[in-house]
Parts: sequence; structure tokens; C-alpha cells
Amino acid sequence: MSELRSSSSDRYTAPQQRDAWAVDAAAQGKLGTQRLLAVETGPPADEVRDALQLPPGAQVVVRRRLILADGEPVEIAASYYPASIAADTPLAENKKVRGGAVRILVEAGYRLDESVERVTAERPTREDVALLDIAEDEPLIVIRRVSAPTGREPVEYAVNRMVGNRVEPLEYRMRNTRQ
Repeated sequence: MSELRSSSSDRYTAPQQRDAWAVDAAAQGKLGTQRLLAVETGPPADEVRDALQLPPGAQVVVRRRLILADGEPVEIAASYYPASIAADTPLAENKKVRGGAVRILVEAGYRLDESVERVTAERPTREDVALLDIAEDEPLIVIRRVSAPTGREPVEYAVNRMVGNRVEPLEYRMRNTRQ
């Protein structure tokens, strides 16, 4: 029986010396790269505003990336940050962030201590079909992750839209905190 390999979100919520995706992909024997699609500041969609617990009129910085394994698109990743935190940082610049976005947040005093993920399967949008080079009826695994420092408002909302047959199984570790 072959060994079941999986990926975990843990490394994506902690500062890294290397690109977390590149490390995950290398563990699978693949070359993991990212292409920055856009970095924009503007009003958030209701879903984003609610996830980040932002007041009406607040702005967000969104970083959108196409995630590739051996040159094949496997995921579209969008990360949203309150503009009040991200606007004057490298997060708002239209270029890759050396050391990753989480490093910038930690340096600004926002360590991501708590994260909640919601996993669904969804039909792709027209943009998903074009960017991921998939059929219109190809279901996507969608992970929505809200991350926050302990006892504080969320500072990152990530939406990852993955092609199910192009990613390794997802792994979740749970701890019973009840006495």
C-alpha cells in the first residue's frame, strides 16, 4: 500500500523562511510556484467584510495568486487584509512578499494565533474555468480561513479555490479542549 500524503494549513498561518507552497509541493516531488494575479485595495464584498468583522465603509487589501504545481494551475488563492493594517505595508504592493504575508502581519504585531477553516465543494466561476483550465462542471474544493491574534479581531481572510484532482488530501488535526 502506498503512503497517504497530505497537506496541512498550519504552515500557512505561521511566518516562514521559505514559500510554504514550495515546501509542500517539494514534499510531493513537485515544483510549487505562484503567479501574482492582482493586489488591490477597495471595498470588500459582504462575505469578506463579515469574515474580517469590519465596519461599514472599511477597505481591504486583497492579494490574488495563481498556485501552480509543475507549471499546472491547481488553485486560486485570495487573501484579504483590513486596509487599516495592510495599506502602508508590502501587503499592498503589487509584488511578491519576501518571507510571506504572515511575516508582515507578525512584524506589525498581529500573530495569527487562531484560525477557523470552512471547507466546501463549489462549482467553478467563469474566471476559475479560465485560470485553472478546467471544465465548467469540475467541482472545486474551497477553503475559507479566518485568522486572528488571540482575543482580537481577524486580520486575514483567505479563500482558496482548488482543483480537487490536482491537490493532495487535506489534513486536519483536532484537539479536545473539554475537560
